[in-house]
Amino acid sequence: MTPSAQSRPQPSRESILQQLQDDDIKFLRLQFTDILGHTKNVEVPRAQFAKALSGDVTFDGSAVQGFTRVEESDMLLSPDLSTFLVYPQFSREEGERGKVARLICDVTLPDGAPFTGDPRHVLKEQVKRAAALGFEMYVGTEPEFFLFERGPNGEGTTVTHDKAGYFDLAPIDRGERIRREIAGRLVSMGFEIEASHHEVAPGQHEIDFRYSPALEAADRIATFKFVVKRTALEHGLLASFLPKPIAGVSGSGMHCHLSLFRGGQNVFDDPAGEHGLSVTAHQFVAGLLDHAEGMTAITNPLVNSYKRLVPGFEAPVNIAWSTSNRSALVRIPAKRGPSTRAELRMPDPSCNPYLALAAMLAAGLDGIERELEPPPAIQRNIFKMTVREKRHHRVKELPADLREAVDELEKDEVIAAALGEHVMDNYVAAKRAEWREYSAAVHQWELDRYLDLV
Repeated sequence: MTPSAQSRPQPSRESILQQLQDDDIKFLRLQFTDILGHTKNVEVPRAQFAKALSGDVTFDGSAVQGFTRVEESDMLLSPDLSTFLVYPQFSREEGERGKVARLICDVTLPDGAPFTGDPRHVLKEQVKRAAALGFEMYVGTEPEFFLFERGPNGEGTTVTHDKAGYFDLAPIDRGERIRREIAGRLVSMGFEIEASHHEVAPGQHEIDFRYSPALEAADRIATFKFVVKRTALEHGLLASFLPKPIAGVSGSGMHCHLSLFRGGQNVFDDPAGEHGLSVTAHQFVAGLLDHAEGMTAITNPLVNSYKRLVPGFEAPVNIAWSTSNRSALVRIPAKRGPSTRAELRMPDPSCNPYLALAAMLAAGLDGIERELEPPPAIQRNIFKMTVREKRHHRVKELPADLREAVDELEKDEVIAAALGEHVMDNYVAAKRAEWREYSAAVHQWELDRYLDLV
C-alpha cells in the first residue's frame, strides 16, 4: 500500500464559509473526543459559523469526563479545517431541518495552548515524534460491529438482525442493504472503502478502510462509528461496537494494519531481509510485542473486551508474531513491496482510536529506537500449542481482565509517557472505578450457578 500521490488541498476559512453558504448548511458540528473515546460535539447555527471557524467557541470542560476541574473549566474548540465535510441526509425529517456539516476540533486552553488531556493531541504528539525520526505511520482498519433488533419500546436487545455467517449473501445476509448504505454515505463524505462483508457471527458485519495517515485514520474511525449507528437507527436497529455482546460466538475486533513510510517509500519492505522484511520492520514488530501487555488497557478498554480475548474464537491471546497464521498477536500479511505491513489483531472497536493509535506508534517507535529484535516468528497454530511449547517459544499471554491490563499499563513507562500525565491519571482512575463497579455487581451467571446450590 502506498500513500496517495496527491493529497487533498487544505481548505481555507474563507473557502469553507463560502461552501457553507453555497450548500445552504444550517448547522455546523464542532466534534471532539473525550478520554474514554466518546464522540462529543457542540453544534452552532449559521449565525455563528464565522466565530466557530476562528476557534472562538468555548465549552465547559468540567462537564466532560477526564478533562478539567470546575475551577478551570473554560476550553476552546480549535477546528482542523482539513476535516470539514457535509453529512449525508439520514432521514427525510432531518433533511427538512437543513443540512449539517462537521469539523473535528482540537481542544485548547483559553490562551490557545494545546490541552494535554485531548486524545487527538496525544496522537499528534506521537505523529510528530515519528516525523522527527523521518517516519509517517499509515493505518488501515477493519472495524466490526453487530446489528441488533430493538424492543417494542425502542430499547436495545441482543436479538441479531440475521442468522447469516462469514461472507454470506442476501437474503440470508439481511444486513447487505444497510452495509451498502453505510458505505455509500461514507464514500459521499470522502472515505475510501476497500471492502464490506458479513462476519462470522449472526448479525455481525465488517467494513474495511483504505490506509491513511494515523491522525486521519483515527478521525475516520470516530466518524465511521457515528454513521453506522445513525444509519442503523434509521432502519429501526441498534448498531453496537461492544466487543462481546453474545456469549458463545465470535466477538468484534478492529484489526489495525500498520506501516511506516519515508519519502513515499514503505520502509518495512526489504526483499533481501528475513521474511522480506526490513530491519526497521522487525524492530517495530518487536516494539509492539514488548509493549503489548502495557497497551492492552488502551486497545481493549472495557470489562467486556476481555470476554472476546479468550481462546476458541480467533481473537489473539498470545503475544507472538507470524507471517502465515492468524493465531498470533501480530501477523505479517503475504503481500510485500508497497503493501508490506504489520497487522495488530487484539484491538477492538470500543477503544479510543486516538489513544490506541498513539500507543501502537509509541510502542513501535520504541522498538526502533532501542533496536529490539523480535523472537522467531511462529508459523504454527498457537491455539493448539501446549503450555510447555509456549514456554519454549517464549509466548506470553495478554492480560486476562481489565484490572490486570490497567496494572500492566501503569508499569509501562513508554506507553504512560506517550499518553501523558493528565490522560494517564484520569484514564486509570476511570478504569479502576469501572472494574470496582463490575466486581461488586451480582451477575446472572452467579445466580444461575450458585443460588440453589449453596
